[in-house]
Amino acid sequence: MGHPDTRAARRALARKHRGGGGTATPRSVFQTKHWGGMCLRRNKVHRAAKLGKLWPHPQQKMEALMAETLPVNVLFVCSRNAWRSPTGEAVYRRVPGVVTRSAGTSRAARRQVTLADIRWADLILVMEDKHAQRLRAAFRQDLRYKALHVLDIPDDFTFMDPALVTELEARGV
Repeated sequence: MGHPDTRAARRALARKHRGGGGTATPRSVFQTKHWGGMCLRRNKVHRAAKLGKLWPHPQQKMEALMAETLPVNVLFVCSRNAWRSPTGEAVYRRVPGVVTRSAGTSRAARRQVTLADIRWADLILVMEDKHAQRLRAAFRQDLRYKALHVLDIPDDFTFMDPALVTELEARGV
Protein backbone atom coordinates (compact mmCIF):
# COMPACT_ATOMS: atom_id res chain seq x y z
CA MET A 1 0.00 0.00 0.00
CA GLY A 2 1.41 3.31 -1.03
CA HIS A 3 1.36 6.72 0.51
CA PRO A 4 -2.10 8.43 0.55
CA ASP A 5 -2.46 11.10 -2.09
CA THR A 6 -4.84 13.50 -0.36
CA ARG A 7 -4.48 15.36 2.88
CA ALA A 8 -7.74 13.96 4.25
CA ALA A 9 -6.57 10.43 3.58
CA ARG A 10 -3.27 11.13 5.38
CA ARG A 11 -5.14 12.49 8.42
CA ALA A 12 -7.47 9.49 8.50
CA LEU A 13 -4.48 7.17 8.36
CA ALA A 14 -2.78 9.08 11.19
CA ARG A 15 -5.92 8.83 13.35
CA LYS A 16 -6.15 5.14 12.66
CA HIS A 17 -2.47 4.72 13.53
CA ARG A 18 -2.93 6.57 16.86
CA GLY A 19 -5.79 4.32 17.76
CA GLY A 20 -8.45 6.98 17.46
CA GLY A 21 -10.46 4.92 15.05
CA GLY A 22 -11.48 7.98 13.11
CA THR A 23 -12.57 9.99 16.16
CA ALA A 24 -11.01 13.18 17.45
CA THR A 25 -8.68 13.18 20.43
CA PRO A 26 -10.73 12.97 23.63
CA ARG A 27 -10.84 16.11 25.80
CA SER A 28 -9.65 14.20 28.87
CA VAL A 29 -6.20 13.94 27.26
CA PHE A 30 -5.81 17.72 27.41
CA GLN A 31 -7.01 18.83 30.85
CA THR A 32 -7.33 22.59 30.54
CA LYS A 33 -8.90 25.06 32.94
CA HIS A 34 -11.78 27.27 32.01
CA TRP A 35 -10.15 30.58 32.90
CA GLY A 36 -13.15 32.58 31.77
CA GLY A 37 -15.39 31.04 34.42
CA MET A 38 -12.82 31.12 37.23
CA CYS A 39 -13.61 34.71 38.20
CA LEU A 40 -17.37 34.36 38.49
CA ARG A 41 -18.71 34.96 41.99
CA ARG A 42 -20.55 31.63 42.18
CA ASN A 43 -17.34 29.78 41.33
CA LYS A 44 -15.42 31.68 44.01
CA VAL A 45 -18.11 30.89 46.57
CA HIS A 46 -18.02 27.21 45.58
CA ARG A 47 -14.21 27.02 45.82
CA ALA A 48 -14.26 28.84 49.17
CA ALA A 49 -16.84 26.37 50.50
CA LYS A 50 -14.61 23.47 49.42
CA LEU A 51 -11.73 25.02 51.35
CA GLY A 52 -13.89 25.56 54.42
CA LYS A 53 -13.79 29.36 54.12
CA LEU A 54 -16.70 31.75 54.34
CA TRP A 55 -17.09 33.99 51.33
CA PRO A 56 -18.37 37.44 52.32
CA HIS A 57 -22.05 37.81 51.63
CA PRO A 58 -23.88 41.16 51.61
CA GLN A 59 -25.77 40.30 54.80
CA GLN A 60 -22.56 39.92 56.84
CA LYS A 61 -21.65 42.82 59.07
CA MET A 62 -18.83 45.15 58.12
CA GLU A 63 -17.11 44.64 61.48
CA ALA A 64 -16.74 40.91 60.81
CA LEU A 65 -15.17 41.66 57.44
CA MET A 66 -12.82 44.27 58.88
CA ALA A 67 -11.69 41.90 61.61
CA GLU A 68 -10.41 39.46 58.97
CA THR A 69 -8.48 42.04 56.94
CA LEU A 70 -4.96 43.26 57.55
CA PRO A 71 -4.60 46.54 59.45
CA VAL A 72 -3.66 49.74 57.64
CA ASN A 73 -0.22 51.09 58.56
CA VAL A 74 -0.34 54.89 58.89
CA LEU A 75 2.79 57.03 59.28
CA PHE A 76 2.37 60.58 60.65
CA VAL A 77 5.20 62.98 59.75
CA CYS A 78 6.03 66.46 61.03
CA SER A 79 9.31 68.36 61.46
CA ARG A 80 10.65 67.43 64.89
CA ASN A 81 8.26 64.63 65.91
CA ALA A 82 7.42 66.51 69.08
CA TRP A 83 3.79 67.64 68.94
CA ARG A 84 1.76 67.15 65.78
CA SER A 85 2.76 63.70 64.52
CA PRO A 86 2.83 62.08 68.01
CA THR A 87 -0.65 63.50 68.59
CA GLY A 88 -1.86 61.98 65.33
CA GLU A 89 -0.28 58.68 66.33
CA ALA A 90 -1.93 58.75 69.76
CA VAL A 91 -5.37 59.73 68.45
CA TYR A 92 -5.53 57.08 65.73
CA ARG A 93 -3.88 54.31 67.73
CA ARG A 94 -7.30 53.62 69.27
CA VAL A 95 -9.03 53.14 65.91
CA PRO A 96 -9.55 49.44 65.14
CA GLY A 97 -7.79 48.24 62.00
CA VAL A 98 -5.21 51.04 62.08
CA VAL A 99 -1.58 50.73 63.21
CA THR A 100 0.26 54.04 63.61
CA ARG A 101 3.79 55.42 63.84
CA SER A 102 5.16 58.93 63.89
CA ALA A 103 8.45 60.43 62.78
CA GLY A 104 10.08 63.73 61.89
CA THR A 105 11.96 65.04 58.87
CA SER A 106 14.48 67.19 60.79
CA ARG A 107 17.86 65.91 61.96
CA ALA A 108 16.90 67.16 65.42
CA ALA A 109 13.72 65.07 65.41
CA ARG A 110 12.98 62.82 68.35
CA ARG A 111 12.56 59.98 65.87
CA GLN A 112 13.72 60.63 62.31
CA VAL A 113 12.00 59.11 59.27
CA THR A 114 13.81 56.04 57.97
CA LEU A 115 13.52 53.92 54.88
CA ALA A 116 12.03 51.16 57.02
CA ASP A 117 9.23 53.54 58.07
CA ILE A 118 8.47 54.41 54.46
CA ARG A 119 8.38 50.77 53.39
CA TRP A 120 6.24 49.85 56.42
CA ALA A 121 3.58 52.50 55.80
CA ASP A 122 0.52 51.97 53.62
CA LEU A 123 -0.54 55.60 54.09
CA ILE A 124 1.76 58.54 54.86
CA LEU A 125 0.21 61.68 56.35
CA VAL A 126 2.40 64.78 56.50
CA MET A 127 1.47 67.95 58.34
CA GLU A 128 2.77 70.50 55.80
CA ASP A 129 3.80 70.58 52.15
CA LYS A 130 7.47 71.04 53.07
CA HIS A 131 7.43 67.64 54.79
CA ALA A 132 6.14 66.00 51.60
CA GLN A 133 8.90 67.70 49.60
CA ARG A 134 11.57 66.51 52.02
CA LEU A 135 10.27 62.95 51.91
CA ARG A 136 10.16 62.97 48.11
CA ALA A 137 13.71 64.29 47.98
CA ALA A 138 15.03 61.61 50.34
CA PHE A 139 12.90 58.60 49.37
CA ARG A 140 11.78 59.22 45.77
CA GLN A 141 11.80 55.61 44.56
CA ASP A 142 10.14 54.18 47.67
CA LEU A 143 7.36 56.80 47.65
CA ARG A 144 6.42 56.10 44.04
CA TYR A 145 3.54 53.75 44.89
CA LYS A 146 2.70 55.04 48.38
CA ALA A 147 -0.30 57.15 49.29
CA LEU A 148 1.06 60.47 50.62
CA HIS A 149 -1.36 63.17 51.81
CA VAL A 150 -0.72 66.68 53.13
CA LEU A 151 -2.98 67.64 56.05
CA ASP A 152 -2.07 71.39 56.07
CA ILE A 153 -1.85 71.61 59.86
CA PRO A 154 0.43 74.48 60.98
CA ASP A 155 2.98 74.23 63.80
CA ASP A 156 0.79 76.14 66.31
CA PHE A 157 -0.15 73.32 68.68
CA THR A 158 1.27 71.37 71.60
CA PHE A 159 1.05 67.63 72.24
CA MET A 160 -2.58 66.44 72.59
CA ASP A 161 -3.92 69.98 72.30
CA PRO A 162 -7.73 69.66 72.03
CA ALA A 163 -7.74 72.00 69.03
CA LEU A 164 -5.13 69.80 67.30
CA VAL A 165 -7.13 66.66 68.07
CA THR A 166 -10.31 68.17 66.59
CA GLU A 167 -8.30 69.40 63.60
CA LEU A 168 -6.95 65.89 62.95
CA GLU A 169 -10.40 64.37 63.31
CA ALA A 170 -11.90 67.06 61.05
CA ARG A 171 -9.45 66.13 58.30
CA GLY A 172 -11.14 62.72 58.22
CA VAL A 173 -7.94 60.76 58.42
